[in-house]
Amino acid sequence: MPDPTGCGYVPRNTFTRSGKINQRALRIEWEHIVPAWEFGHQLQCWQNGGRKNCRKVSAKFRKMEADINNLAPAIGEINADRSNYRFGMLGEPATQYGQCNVKVNFKQRVVEPPLYARKQIADAYAYMQKTYGLKISKQQQKLFNAWQKQDLALKNTTNKL
Repeated sequence: MPDPTGCGYVPRNTFTRSGKINQRALRIEWEHIVPAWEFGHQLQCWQNGGRKNCRKVSAKFRKMEADINNLAPAIGEINADRSNYRFGMLGEPATQYGQCNVKVNFKQRVVEPPLYARKQIADAYAYMQKTYGLKISKQQQKLFNAWQKQDLALKNTTNKL
């Protein structure tokens, strides 16, 4: 269960549309850093029946889907809100989830992760690219390269203190 006192997380939606308690806001889930949609839709099996078909017919997909290097714990509600949106930088302040510095722009279908998670995300994409031949757009590649450099700069600054 998420500890709101530890991270400052406040659910965006305490209740579901049907009026029930939002259970996903109360649990931790294992999230694909590179969404299954993103690596799956690059495979022929996805074109012929989506995720369900890929699980059934593609050993490569099953390996990619279960790869621990592409999984990270996340608050269920944020995982659901993130969906298969691309990563990016958003100008607005992070207020959707209390003090949890994740931003989701539903209209643009973009997620800005907190600073501490950016290197892990960039590394997961690089790993999936190298290991499975994942195609990454030039725009996303540029962003991930910047996040890796940003992390290196932060480490160098911290080491000098």
